[in-house]
Amino acid sequence: MRPRILVIDDDRELASMLAEFLGHEGFDVTLRDDARGDDPVIVGDVPDLVVLDVMLPGRNGFALLKELRAQWPRLPILMLTARGDAIDRILGLELGADDYLTKPFDPRELAARLRAVLRRVTTTGEGTGAPEADSRPLAAGTLQLDPVRRRAEAGGVPLDLTGAEWRVLACLIREKGSLVERAGLTERALGRRLTAYDRSVDTHVNNLRRKLERAGGCGIEIRAVRGAGYELLETGHA
Repeated sequence: MRPRILVIDDDRELASMLAEFLGHEGFDVTLRDDARGDDPVIVGDVPDLVVLDVMLPGRNGFALLKELRAQWPRLPILMLTARGDAIDRILGLELGADDYLTKPFDPRELAARLRAVLRRVTTTGEGTGAPEADSRPLAAGTLQLDPVRRRAEAGGVPLDLTGAEWRVLACLIREKGSLVERAGLTERALGRRLTAYDRSVDTHVNNLRRKLERAGGCGIEIRAVRGAGYELLETGHA
């Protein structure tokens, strides 16, 4: 069955070109060129993945991202941002985007990113209700992660994590006390290879630190190892 992709971009020429290219690549593409008014963006069946441009008339891409996340917390979303605008990329990831691409981009790169996200969704059961292959409960400090229900709790209180943040945290807890290289963390948590100037996993880690701090620290520390990666340590101070 062909994966269903919803592309939301007001650049009609680009969107049409992407629809044609992705169609040849085995995707079933639906186009939306605006986000005006209160009309529902998703009508009928929920797509397998959304490609969302930041710059839209009416509601901007960030507002729309928040709306989509509120309705479908596990829906994979890839943001399209302007080249060199790091703020857009960081904000998109902070608001729950799974990945991003900067314009202009090679359509083949977009197809590869889509496959990586969909492959990760398939292998982890995300969005399908199926458990991960490794469904053993995870714990560190006061944190408890349940891979079956895909829930994270700190001292019994649920943590509001995006799908990418959950996967990053799960990877670090599984390897707690050991260095997890950025390249490996990117492949395991985001489903793709680390590329030059790619700071996605670092943004997800920073988001996790802020959320864990708001939850009281949880008795853990995510320590950066300069030029290498991250390691999760239990501090014993929750």
